[in-house]
Amino acid sequence: MMMPAPKGGAPVDFADGTSESGDKQVLGRQLWRILPYVKSYRKRFTLGILSNALARAFDLLPFVAMGLLTDSILAGNISEVEEFAFYGILILAAFTGLAIAQGISNYCWETLAQYLQHDIRMAAFDSLIKMEIRYFEDRQTGDIMSVLSADVNQLENFLSDASTSMIRIVITFSTGFIILAWMSWKLALILFIPIIFIMPLIYFFSTRVQKKYRESRQSFGDINAVLSNNISGMGVVQAYNAETYEAERVGGESSSYKDHAIGATVQRTKFLPGIYVIAGIAFGLLATAGGYLMLQGAENGGISPGQFVTFLLMSTRMSMPLFILGMLVNQIQKSEASARRVFAMVDLEPSIIDKEGVESLEDPANAIAFEEVHFAYPNGNKVLNGVSFALKRNQSVGIVGPTGAGKSTIVKLLLRYYETDGGTISMNGSDIHDLKLSSIRNQIGYVSQDVYLFHGTVRENIAYADQGASEESIEDAAALAGAKDFIEGFPEGYDTIVGDRGVKLSGGQRQRISLARAILRRPPLLILDEATSAVDTRTEEIIQRNLNQFKDGRMTVAVAHRLSTIRDADLILVLVEGVVVERGTHNELISQDGVYADLWAVQTGELDKATGEATRHDG
Repeated sequence: MMMPAPKGGAPVDFADGTSESGDKQVLGRQLWRILPYVKSYRKRFTLGILSNALARAFDLLPFVAMGLLTDSILAGNISEVEEFAFYGILILAAFTGLAIAQGISNYCWETLAQYLQHDIRMAAFDSLIKMEIRYFEDRQTGDIMSVLSADVNQLENFLSDASTSMIRIVITFSTGFIILAWMSWKLALILFIPIIFIMPLIYFFSTRVQKKYRESRQSFGDINAVLSNNISGMGVVQAYNAETYEAERVGGESSSYKDHAIGATVQRTKFLPGIYVIAGIAFGLLATAGGYLMLQGAENGGISPGQFVTFLLMSTRMSMPLFILGMLVNQIQKSEASARRVFAMVDLEPSIIDKEGVESLEDPANAIAFEEVHFAYPNGNKVLNGVSFALKRNQSVGIVGPTGAGKSTIVKLLLRYYETDGGTISMNGSDIHDLKLSSIRNQIGYVSQDVYLFHGTVRENIAYADQGASEESIEDAAALAGAKDFIEGFPEGYDTIVGDRGVKLSGGQRQRISLARAILRRPPLLILDEATSAVDTRTEEIIQRNLNQFKDGRMTVAVAHRLSTIRDADLILVLVEGVVVERGTHNELISQDGVYADLWAVQTGELDKATGEATRHDG
């Protein structure tokens, strides 16, 4: 069920899989959610179970053969080598069958685990990629990455190892119980009744260790987040001699993870001895009672020596799965903690979604309008207070104002990163809430003030807006953005690797590649948020000249601190504390001697003409 889209200032509580409230400690509760993903691989799943069952039967067959052989020898029914050879061949055939069946089972389960790991990771990512920007602003990248990588990998380990162990235990014990009950129901009860008391131990363990593992998974995400921040900001760390501070911060997170992991280990060490004690009681009773029944003889309601041998051999085989059970429950609880975080991500539902019955914007955008738009961020800080303006095809609007005036917020609302608290934003005369979200964004070419380039080549980053773009289109976009000359100056040209977030390029180069990416799309609406703030004056003039030609046939919204960027705009809005206090062309605003004129005086060095209006409002 989709959540209704909240207004911009309404906080949204996104589950992260770490909350304890109302949570019942159920063993493997979230792990059961893997089962629906198995449906696509029913044949592989079924073959895995059947081959595992067959392998367990082959595994126990030699013990039955050894019991029969013992009885035959003691009864004098066997004396020839050929008769001994029959049992030897039977045992060899059992081991051969075990090898083949176990190999098939391992292949089925391990490949199934890889398929399911892929499907679950993609389900989590598909949910994540639909979330609004607010979700990512409230979370650290490293923690999100730990869910998609470490936690999903933990589920893969569960699927490939723990799940097969569970099936092995169930099949081994059920098959063994049937064989042993057929031989002597008395001994079967002696062996299995004490094992039943392991169940309370499992419950006791699971209700105490699950929280520890969940906390350790969260701590692991916190470590990833701190490490990610440190690696990305290593230049800042070294510039401020903060190595010791960051080492202590990482050490603190690592110590927290260590403490949670040790807490889980303490609980586990309390649990495992109980299993060993109960197993010891069961097998001790089996040896004692089995010996007594053997002395009675099969004819007096006891068992034969061969059956006693079979009992003893099968009990040793069944002891290993029993001891594995302790590690298995531990593995299940680890995986449960990961499953909780992974499926919390799978369950994410964006609050900014298409309403039912919305239509796509089929025609190119030729008009946008803000009508009395109000907006406040979740922290309660009101940013826009009744902003109104209109823009048509072949027109450009420049938005300026002091820091914190709400300039970039207008851009975020146009992109529907956030929803308005009041008022209307329309495109081609339709409220953008009545238009399909993807069709709105298809109309937009966006250059943000925080330029992001993906690790890859220059060509790949420019073509991100249109992966099928021709080489000629890419070069034309680069030329319009003022990037062609420096790109062709690289030894590798358009095949130059830009590094993570474009770290190998200068700020101005990153900005121009981002601009080329937006231009390549040939969008009806071009949004420039401080798009040329990092380039020199001469380059800016070239870019502006190119953009003035490019704006024909489209609309342009430009947010700027540097007023020369928007000097030629058809309309300039001056924002102060979320209110449009001035509007007009450059010349009209200069003549008003208000905030814009003051900003212009400061930026052009004509300080004698400054009135202080702009700095008075600077946030």
